[in-house]
Amino acid sequence: MELKPGDVVILKSGGHPITVVEIDEDKVECLWMGTDGDLFRETLPLVALESTELGPEDDEEEDDEDEDDDGDRKKKRKAA
Repeated sequence: MELKPGDVVILKSGGHPITVVEIDEDKVECLWMGTDGDLFRETLPLVALESTELGPEDDEEEDDEDEDDDGDRKKKRKAA
């Protein structure tokens, strides 16, 4: 598996998506946000991770654009 900083991975055993920060041979330093908003940083073995792709439905912070009555575009944030 070829990883680079910024890639999103997940533990092979499941869990939340996590972001690759640094790769060092068979170890990967990762960041992720906990359910209470806490930021976690941990070095994990490469063999415990698999690549994943986040789709738009997985991105809780995604912005949608709507047109108002005048035809102007405006952004609206989805409720989490």
